[in-house]
Amino acid sequence: MRTSARRRGVAAAAAMAVSAVGLTACSGGGGGAAEATCTNEIKQPDATQVTVWAWYPSFETIVDHFNETHTDLQVCWTNAGQGADEYNKFQTAIEAGTGAPDVIMLEAEVIPTFTILDSLVDLSEYGAGELESDYTPGSWSDVSNGDAVYAIPVDGGPMGMLYRADIFEEYGVDVPTTWDEFATAAQDLRDAGFEGHITDFPTNGNALNYALFAQNGWEPFQYDTAKPTEIGINVDSPEAEEVLGYWKGLIDDDLVATEDAFTTDYNAALVDGTYAVYLAAAWGPGYLQGLSEADADAEWRAAPLPQWDPENPVQVNWGGSTFAVTTQSEQPEAAATVAKELFNTEEAWKLGVEEAALWPQWKPMLESDWFTQREAPFFGGQKINEEVFLDAANGYEGFSFSPFQVYAYDQQTQALYDMVEKDTDAGTALSTVQDGLVRYATEQGFTVTE
Repeated sequence: MRTSARRRGVAAAAAMAVSAVGLTACSGGGGGAAEATCTNEIKQPDATQVTVWAWYPSFETIVDHFNETHTDLQVCWTNAGQGADEYNKFQTAIEAGTGAPDVIMLEAEVIPTFTILDSLVDLSEYGAGELESDYTPGSWSDVSNGDAVYAIPVDGGPMGMLYRADIFEEYGVDVPTTWDEFATAAQDLRDAGFEGHITDFPTNGNALNYALFAQNGWEPFQYDTAKPTEIGINVDSPEAEEVLGYWKGLIDDDLVATEDAFTTDYNAALVDGTYAVYLAAAWGPGYLQGLSEADADAEWRAAPLPQWDPENPVQVNWGGSTFAVTTQSEQPEAAATVAKELFNTEEAWKLGVEEAALWPQWKPMLESDWFTQREAPFFGGQKINEEVFLDAANGYEGFSFSPFQVYAYDQQTQALYDMVEKDTDAGTALSTVQDGLVRYATEQGFTVTE
């Protein structure tokens, strides 16, 4: 197969992976980037307008701040849907060759999917490479490849452990710092009469479970956007089997639950005392506070994520979003400026933190006294940024996702569900995912190494 033909094949595979979510698409506009349909007020009508798709909470305040502080550029913002809803619309626009915005919010994990479709601008052409030192190392690694920069990092999800201090105190159990101690604490809570579970291991955890595996050195994909038709797949590694076997043991002993994440029942269990621990990203505290019917007597605290080897701690990340410029933009330089400058001031980031509970990847904010010394009333006034999440953010080194990540997540979810419901072992679950991904990638024209 010729390289150009193979690239078309793997690009089609990426397109299928995005569309696999099965959501309704919208048709593209009438030429070039999406026609402006702003949901916000344009402050400078004569200025160049840049269209942006984004779903951040309270994002209109960020847009207004940008438009009030820029006379030559204005953001025209549309919420095209969250996550897969937006991606499906973007995929439709890519296929139609029209209808995409100038700037689009993308989670870092889907960037390879859209780079293989030649739908994102290399922002190094517009000075993005000069910004590397302004961002945490892991977040920059997630948006770049060599000298190419495909997006500007915005927020991230460095991981920690949120726990019910009152539950641990009531049952006389020490808060764990390692995964061995975590398993012991789970059993000690049960033996002391705690009727809930120490935490939940959701089989649909997707990025959460990826992060838990990665903490033990798991590297499932080796993918270089400079070689788009080649991919290494090593899902069923010993590191992954050790982690999944650990959780399977806790599941078999009924010490952790297996409720699907982010359902009504799951949300209720997070705040009613059913779970003593919420393994969370840095946006987790905001998520908890937003849940209704929380136990008014709960005493929440934050601690670092338990480690496999406390002498060599490994920090991991659950989620993170970026701004990318689409190749349909007819004004890529202006679009790049918007992507770079929407969240590059402390004023903008104060809005993002206070109104949207975002975790910044922009180091000037991360290192500011205002951010590091913030006290969290929900956590008894604890300085959770300084004590937990800053080290996690600065220690995260990045992760390589596949160019068919939606499909990879689906395969993992099914295999983990089968592990729980059909009592297969961890090795079998991982081998099933490995075999399925190798077969899928090969059928779509990738050259696969293991």
